[in-house]
Amino acid sequence: MGRQVTPDQDDSNVELGRFLHELRYTRDKKEISIGNIKLDIMRRDGEEIVVGEIKKTSRFKESARMQLGFYLKELKQRGIRARGELFFPEEKRRERVDLTPDLEKEINEVERDILRIIYQEIPPAPERNKWCRRCAYAEFCWS
Repeated sequence: MGRQVTPDQDDSNVELGRFLHELRYTRDKKEISIGNIKLDIMRRDGEEIVVGEIKKTSRFKESARMQLGFYLKELKQRGIRARGELFFPEEKRRERVDLTPDLEKEINEVERDILRIIYQEIPPAPERNKWCRRCAYAEFCWS
């Protein structure tokens, strides 16, 4: 994304994610763009603003938590206090995510690592791992 390379929009996982997003949580506001982020869900819970990220499975919960934490950090920088929720509709569960000082520190470290990679003239060589099989960027890495 740092070089405007986007995932394969015809990838079955991307299509399933789009399908789940359209069919679930119909009462919530969806696809809210704020600056460089796009929130899956945004709603009020009493006085609190809740932003949500819909995922088809909790298998990659840690990366989803980091993604949502990044969104919360971006909102905080714009003066918007919010809490997050990860939604796993196929598992009928949700998980709360708060922007704690520890999570914010972790996000800052990951951002530094990402920027270090983006600013390299040549990208690092691809390494196969357990995520490659289902990745919508696979053609880019392995062609």
